Amino acid sequence: MGRSMSDEIRLAFAHPAARAEASAPDTQPRDRISLRDHVIAVEIGAFQSERGTTQRVRFNVVVEVRPHGDDLGDDVDRILSYDKITDAIEAELSLERLNLLETLADRVAEHILTDPLAMRVFVRIEKLDRGPGALGVEIVRSRPNEGPRVVQPAPDAETALHPRVVYLSNAAIASPDLSVWLDRLAAGTVPAVLCVGPADAPAPQSQAALAQRRIDLLAIEQNAWVLAGRDPRCIVTGTRTEIDWAMHHGQMLVWAPSKIVLDAVDGPSASPRDALALVAWFADHLAASELVLIGAGETVRTDLPLRHLSPEQATSAL
Repeated sequence: MGRSMSDEIRLAFAHPAARAEASAPDTQPRDRISLRDHVIAVEIGAFQSERGTTQRVRFNVVVEVRPHGDDLGDDVDRILSYDKITDAIEAELSLERLNLLETLADRVAEHILTDPLAMRVFVRIEKLDRGPGALGVEIVRSRPNEGPRVVQPAPDAETALHPRVVYLSNAAIASPDLSVWLDRLAAGTVPAVLCVGPADAPAPQSQAALAQRRIDLLAIEQNAWVLAGRDPRCIVTGTRTEIDWAMHHGQMLVWAPSKIVLDAVDGPSASPRDALALVAWFADHLAASELVLIGAGETVRTDLPLRHLSPEQATSAL
């Protein structure tokens, strides 16, 4: 017998365990494991006021698991452990700073579904410090067609791209030889990622550290667009997805740093005013094959292979 409208409303705000029990197929009841009222302080949110500070986020997760056909033998290795849920949350939070609870909930659910015992996942995530009540989302994700879930393998050493990261000074950006360098970089066997610092004109100043950080990052991005205006092959990109796509499709990309730097969980310690240190961090983030500095007045500390070229040397060395 179908549920009444009042039941649907009640279940919409019930604990995920009640939702899971009420919506489980009658012909195939499943065991469930749950994580309740798991609270973590995390930096998350799309509003500027949510950047640079943490807030309490509460997780409630219910996982329906594949029925066991024989005795478990009291063996923890034969079950989906509670640790799999907390590990999924920690793993997704550690990847990057997120704006949306919806994105986090979806990633946590998909992570849990990589376990072959997980059949369906209910995830509720709530912000506890944004108002007088709890603000949150709740989702459910199932294993497609009850069959084994296909997990995309991580890139191995043969398929992963290890680009050449090239820093261009302002003198290099203005050089009449720029198109020659880009020709040679485009003809190379590895993709090239171009990076710049701020223009020579001083950026506006602010007494607030977070505001100044954004101003300095935007100053670099303005200069990235200056470079893009010098040659139509230079495509300004700001997200890891765009960067990966551009590298796989042979585009000459210019890094706009704001999003990656601000969203990084383990972000650079270098100030955006130290452009070379920021570029070195980014090159390491990309697992670059080498870092090339053209026209830089100073060097930078890095574990990557490093070439320091003057504009005159670059014409013959690239």
